Amino acid sequence: MRGVNLLIINLMLGFTGFAQSKAGKPDFILLNQQVLQNVSKKYHDGDAVTVKQVTVLLNEADSLLKVEPYSVTFHKTKLAPSGNKHDYVSQAPYWWADSTKADGKPYIRKDGRRNPEIYLLHDDSQLTKMCADVNRLALAYYLSGKESYVQKAASLLKVWFIDTATRMNPNLNYAQYIPGINDGRGIGIIETRSLTKIPDAIELMQNSKYLESTLISGIKKWYAQYADWILNSKNGKSERIQTNNHGTNYDMQLADFAIFTGNGTLATMVINEFTIPRIDQQFTTDGMQPLELVRTRSWDYSTMNLAAWTKLAVIADKLNIDLWHNQTLDGKGIKGAIAWLMPFALQQKKWTYPEIGKFEYENFQQIVLAAKDKYPDVPFPVFYQKFPVENELLLLE
Repeated sequence: MRGVNLLIINLMLGFTGFAQSKAGKPDFILLNQQVLQNVSKKYHDGDAVTVKQVTVLLNEADSLLKVEPYSVTFHKTKLAPSGNKHDYVSQAPYWWADSTKADGKPYIRKDGRRNPEIYLLHDDSQLTKMCADVNRLALAYYLSGKESYVQKAASLLKVWFIDTATRMNPNLNYAQYIPGINDGRGIGIIETRSLTKIPDAIELMQNSKYLESTLISGIKKWYAQYADWILNSKNGKSERIQTNNHGTNYDMQLADFAIFTGNGTLATMVINEFTIPRIDQQFTTDGMQPLELVRTRSWDYSTMNLAAWTKLAVIADKLNIDLWHNQTLDGKGIKGAIAWLMPFALQQKKWTYPEIGKFEYENFQQIVLAAKDKYPDVPFPVFYQKFPVENELLLLE
């Protein structure tokens, strides 16, 4: 991070935290190991600010020891057309009842405006909370060594992925359905982005005696089945051909899950055959993302999509593919997209595209974190000066 000298960086790179990997250096997919090691070193060295921040995390983890498990079978208010409570169900967020129709159907689209009906279904929130809680518990264990955190995380994972009475079926056949139009859409696959937290959380907890090998193998089997569904199902194929952020997040998930399950061949195919062709589809030569700029929340979608691109580049690094510098002949690529957004992030230019929401900078912080060592001529230090990272732990959640 800003202000850290080379000696300290070298010390950080040699420090793996309380829960050092059984096999040596942890093998994370997306989690930024430099940030993790920096936090861990400062915490164990007694840095007052870091100790305070980690204490907050540990207190949150203590409270999570009491939470009820999560499952698509809990709080079910609507069964999928399959009649199986284990099938994930969600409703399209930007589709609303048509006031000119007696029953409101078919629903009509209002981009960027969330229909409160979606919150009557709970599978999405259950999934998001499960992934977030497991990640927090894993970080708390890594920093403290407290085994009860792993015990709780393992129980949450077992309920969601393993137990026959509560496990989620590894498909999204009925995600983001539109009343009066369909029972589910490929676009719903974007709702499982939070599942990318689980592989790295497992890596954080791998030294614990409470994370049994049978549980890990069972979770990997689930992920392999879900990856196969993403690749080969009707909804999965529909999402793969999406040219905007949906296609990007499709690739990011599939490549991540493939690496987690040991399928490097699939991950490599995703990057080479799906992702690289998207560069020409999604970026202009000056770095704009036209497919995101037409949305009613154009800043949010532009930064969200680019954050997914940087995650794909991190994944590609593990496959010895340099996506960071992969450009079309006319210069389209990740670097140009970051450079184009930077003046707006620095508030040097006024954003003139549609944006009905608030200007948030979390996604852009993640972009900068991932890319800061890749492009020396992009003014990342200026961004850190304007938006300093006051709590590095937040970059890990």
